[in-house]
Amino acid sequence: MSGILYVTGTPIGNLSDFSPRAVETLKSVDFIAAEDTRVTLKLLNHFGIKKPLVSYFEHNKRERGETICARILSGENCAIVTDAGMPCISDPGEDLIKLCEKMGIQTVVIPGPSAVISALAVSGLDTGRFTFEGFLSVNKPGRKEHLQSLVDERRTMVFYEAPHKLAQTLRDFYNTFGNRKLSIVREITKLHEQVIRTTTELAVQNYSDGSLKGEIVLVLEGATNQQKEKEYSLQDAVEIAKTLTEKGEKATQAAKTAAEITGFRKNEIYRELL
Repeated sequence: MSGILYVTGTPIGNLSDFSPRAVETLKSVDFIAAEDTRVTLKLLNHFGIKKPLVSYFEHNKRERGETICARILSGENCAIVTDAGMPCISDPGEDLIKLCEKMGIQTVVIPGPSAVISALAVSGLDTGRFTFEGFLSVNKPGRKEHLQSLVDERRTMVFYEAPHKLAQTLRDFYNTFGNRKLSIVREITKLHEQVIRTTTELAVQNYSDGSLKGEIVLVLEGATNQQKEKEYSLQDAVEIAKTLTEKGEKATQAAKTAAEITGFRKNEIYRELL
């Protein structure tokens, strides 16, 4: 008789968020498929759980997925977990679910914390309708195409972003969408949890210096009928660059950022700035 795949949510950061049902599930299965076995082992040790671990991540998902499904079909029960939050959401576990569907394997969800929903809930933006856009591509043409496809999106948009890519993403947001409400939610459920409710314009000026660290979720306002493109003067561009230099950014980078926001030439802004 075939076993079951349990899609099991794990804490984003605070271990107290791990549900009793999730603990019992991990204790009862025959083995656990984990994105990073080292991270999952720490979680298991904390709750006194001893189970065999199988690594399952982006670069081995095809080969390992077949192995996992074969074991389940032979009668073993498996739990799939990710390093933090719900597996299969912007995660290679999605492929395992599809493979289980193809092979007729039963899947059961054990709900847990989700960074997407948690960030949306505290964003202060409309929550009735939203779209999750995951991580933006690092490929410039693909990234631009992705953002351009969302210009007229009226639903609230949720993105994941790494801290070292945040500055460019904030500039891309402003260049693509103009000035909209934006919530930057970082380190959800952790010691330094922070919700910054701002705008795309102010975010470029205040948070493109690399000072924000940790796991980041961006929640962006959808398009409205009232939004219009802002026209800037050269003096506006210089003031933006000046604000950035006062926050420690080099004059050349500040001029470049101001140019991306306002449309003026970098050299022109740089000359006036000096």
